[in-house]
Amino acid sequence: MEFLLEVSLVGLAIGGVYALIAVGYSLVYRTTRVVNFAHGNMMMFGAYFFFTFAALLELHWSISIILTLLCAAFFGAGIERLLIRPMLGRPAISIVMVTVGLASILHGGAQMIWSAEDFFMPQIFPDAPLVFDGMYIPSNTAYGFLVAVSAIIILVLVFRFTRSGIAMRATAGDQIAASTMGINVPSMFSLTWIYASLTSALAGIVVGSITTLNPSMGIIGLSVLAVVILGGLDSIFGAILAGLIVGWIEAVTGFYIGAAFKDVVPFIVLLGILILRPYGLFGTPEIERL
Repeated sequence: MEFLLEVSLVGLAIGGVYALIAVGYSLVYRTTRVVNFAHGNMMMFGAYFFFTFAALLELHWSISIILTLLCAAFFGAGIERLLIRPMLGRPAISIVMVTVGLASILHGGAQMIWSAEDFFMPQIFPDAPLVFDGMYIPSNTAYGFLVAVSAIIILVLVFRFTRSGIAMRATAGDQIAASTMGINVPSMFSLTWIYASLTSALAGIVVGSITTLNPSMGIIGLSVLAVVILGGLDSIFGAILAGLIVGWIEAVTGFYIGAAFKDVVPFIVLLGILILRPYGLFGTPEIERL
């Protein structure tokens, strides 16, 4: 039983990181109705930004994180302004293909700039694992979970209590009504992409610290897309809960059945849930009148 609890804690910690990545997907889809297939590669670029500042330029990790977030904000705003906004009003598949193309460009660009080698991220977390009643959680995983939870809490507070957050929620609810109330909808789109880019950069730093840094790290983003679908594409709460569920299932499955099955079982669970709830656990059903 103790082993199960320890494995469960590790799984939930990893699930928290999944939730942080998934929130970025949900943010963009909730406001703009765009599924961003480049989100994982944006996460990878955020990790490389931090690596450049902390390892190559040898800046303090706290300054490196601040500079990384600034770069991520400009990065997200630039993508929205240059690539996404001109595509508004076009068929959804066209916008999806733009994000697919962007993912390929970012992957190739990372190889050209930083090479395809694996790098170790500069250490920002303490070495000692966290201990709960005799159960050990690896340091990077535990502190990565704390970073993810902190970022999600801040994001929720921004949405709940700030004018920009309320305007973004209004835009997500009804773009036409929000526009008639004086809300600058294109600006809300840009702000959404900025927030999504910030969350992806933080997730990239955490994932790079847990594993290693390489241009293929963005593939994790595609895996987390299943988490977003499970929770409901337009539900931030669903993304958080689904991230924890998938992280726990992966950990328990890998421990009791084998590592070869830990990536398969969550998709089986996803398939079963989608059969019963096609819009995910907390997704909003869309009814079209003919």
